[in-house]
Amino acid sequence: MTQNVQATQSAQGTVEAQPVRLSLGYKFVWGIASLGTSLISGIYGAMLPIFYQDYLGLRARWMAIASVIYAVWNAVNDPLFGYVTDSTRSRLGRRIPYMRYTAPFLALTFIAVWFAPAQVGQQALFWWMLVTMLLYDTAYTIIGLVYSALLPEVTESDAERNGLQISSSLFGLLGTILGFVIPDLFRPKGGTSPSFVPLQTSMVVVGLVSAALIIITTLRVKERHEFHVVDEPLKLGQALKYTWTSKSFLILVAQNFMSILMQSLMLGGLFYLSDYVLQMNAMVVIACLFIPLIIGVPTTTLIRRRFGVVGAQQILLLIAGVALVLVMVVPTPLILVCLALAGFGLSGPQTLTNVLFAQVADEDELRSGVRREGAFFGVNALLTKPAQSVALALMPFILEATHFVPREANQGQIMLNQPASAILGIKSLVGPIPGVALLLGAIILIWFPLRGERLARMQEQILALHAEKHAQLERQREEVNR
Repeated sequence: MTQNVQATQSAQGTVEAQPVRLSLGYKFVWGIASLGTSLISGIYGAMLPIFYQDYLGLRARWMAIASVIYAVWNAVNDPLFGYVTDSTRSRLGRRIPYMRYTAPFLALTFIAVWFAPAQVGQQALFWWMLVTMLLYDTAYTIIGLVYSALLPEVTESDAERNGLQISSSLFGLLGTILGFVIPDLFRPKGGTSPSFVPLQTSMVVVGLVSAALIIITTLRVKERHEFHVVDEPLKLGQALKYTWTSKSFLILVAQNFMSILMQSLMLGGLFYLSDYVLQMNAMVVIACLFIPLIIGVPTTTLIRRRFGVVGAQQILLLIAGVALVLVMVVPTPLILVCLALAGFGLSGPQTLTNVLFAQVADEDELRSGVRREGAFFGVNALLTKPAQSVALALMPFILEATHFVPREANQGQIMLNQPASAILGIKSLVGPIPGVALLLGAIILIWFPLRGERLARMQEQILALHAEKHAQLERQREEVNR
């Protein structure tokens, strides 16, 4: 499989550029990296709040301070690394080296999060959580940003990008499911010894396996040389100007903020929902959410063909949003039905968001003349990652405000008979708050401009530009070989 713009002969005898077509094997290997990153991030999102607040007893005030500092660091590192990768020129490319050589550090920093010393006092526990969070997030930011930025480069076709993202999403969902299953198998539970050794051992294995999966993908995926040989990097001021004046980008970021907030609240709240509201095995709850989500991911192809990428995204956001809002009002047994409907709807944010970002990057290349996916994904993270901090701070405050009784306050044992106010607090964190966020996201996309004839014209222009860049690359190679 060659990673260059392909050309075909038209009926009139002219040469027409065609999007790159990708093999199934390539798409499979592409998704392996998502398995590695999502396995780590799934465990991190699901376990971090309950590990530090419920298991170790860190008070909400300290967790909120850590969340604020974490948000400030995110405001710096994502756009910084995005600009750096866009501007990098090396023999291996501008993306792959960062992804490959950061993977071991991601494993080490992730492992360190779960080795917080117990019973050392609130301040010491706070500093351990904060430092390990910042180190972990730095490594995860680099890899996640680079992996996302590679998608728009690989092919210009919405269909092929959708196919790559389906592979990434399916592997990512597998990783996220394992991110619930693995810690649930090894975390301390009611009536058992409070030892953290089984959980910590499993985290070591997860970190090492995930790093290996990321590295495997970097050994197969190759960058398109015309984007780091022919293109001249923009200066920082120019790059910021093009990024912040893109209407398409700003609208998409606003919608994505809502999706990230929803995801963070749901991941952090599922164990609470399982243990205290439904009082059933967490794996049953996870299955009700993720099986419809897995079914929905490949279904996005059919919906996209009928309604376009942005239309499909809006429809799926509406389905998930309505289902989550209903969690607060339906009888307890029907909460699982709402989660199933939400799971199907969440296939949109899971699969189509990066395809929309690829369209934004194509539009920007026509404006600036340069591929700048790193800048867009970096600024996107700057504006959306605070949603994770909002969720991390919101959860313990709502739980404390609704008189939730943590295990640490109950001699290390789970207290199933929580007050009714705490049950409502947990429901709100998993249901209406993320549900309203998704509904707002669907409304925001009404103003997204890349659709219909405008999108079709843009895609034709980007193919012609890439063909021109590839021809220029070949001319440069011929001159070097003379």
